[in-house]
Amino acid sequence: MRVLLTGGTGYIGAAVLDRLISGGHQVTALVRSAEKAELVRAKGAEPAVADLADGHALEELATASDGVIHLASPGDETSATVDEVAVTSFLHALRNTDRPFVHTTGVWLHGSGSAITESSGMNAPRLTAWRAPLDKLVRDAQSVRTSVIAPAVVYGHGGGLLNLVAAGPRTTGNTPALTMIGSGDQHWSTVHVDDLAELYVLALEKAPARSYFIGASGTNPTVREITEAVSRSVGLAGRVEPEPVVQTLDRLGLLGEALLLDQQASGDTARRVLGWTPTGPSVLDDIARTDF
Repeated sequence: MRVLLTGGTGYIGAAVLDRLISGGHQVTALVRSAEKAELVRAKGAEPAVADLADGHALEELATASDGVIHLASPGDETSATVDEVAVTSFLHALRNTDRPFVHTTGVWLHGSGSAITESSGMNAPRLTAWRAPLDKLVRDAQSVRTSVIAPAVVYGHGGGLLNLVAAGPRTTGNTPALTMIGSGDQHWSTVHVDDLAELYVLALEKAPARSYFIGASGTNPTVREITEAVSRSVGLAGRVEPEPVVQTLDRLGLLGEALLLDQQASGDTARRVLGWTPTGPSVLDDIARTDF
């Protein structure tokens, strides 16, 4: 399949690119610079240098493809506007073709919950609330085989938010401790980046139209468990210290608001519908073998 991929040099996108290439797909990877172009070319993809806000270029590239996986986002105040341009361009290019379009959202949109599924209500933190209307636009599209994936907290190969945990403040004194995000009692839904990449490719190849999948391994440790494991990995012997919520919010801003959510999700729908089988190490096992 000729696949247009955005975000192919990012943390998740690079893993998706590897999985697409190993699966025999021909990939055109949207990049923003000649330097990024060389990165994807070295992996076997054909680079296309274009701006994510250039709707005309995106539409032309998508029209020439058999399917699109959209992972890129500016990650700043322009994200909502730019992503709307990208989504509408891709949907317009693929209309009346039944070709696949795999879009990215996030599990944070569901807010806190002890048994989050695809049918759970939405209670998004401010950081990601802009994604909800675009997700609906994708899922409501006609004559395009759309699917939306909501990744949990992604880890693996030394990347992801675990680095934020490892970079947290240390307490002072002879036995310093690693500061947790909040009290540490909240759960994080998690997924290994390679397992998530497999889910994206399965959605591209097999997902029914208007599908929605939470990309979660089913392992939902507390932030205390995660931070204790990171503390051991960075030489602090598992010592951790809670952080008042107001201090977390002051330190991390809107991201802190999202990371204070208490979430547990299973990812069972992707297993049932797509045959997705996560095989990566658990987040705690992965931390134990990571050099932060």
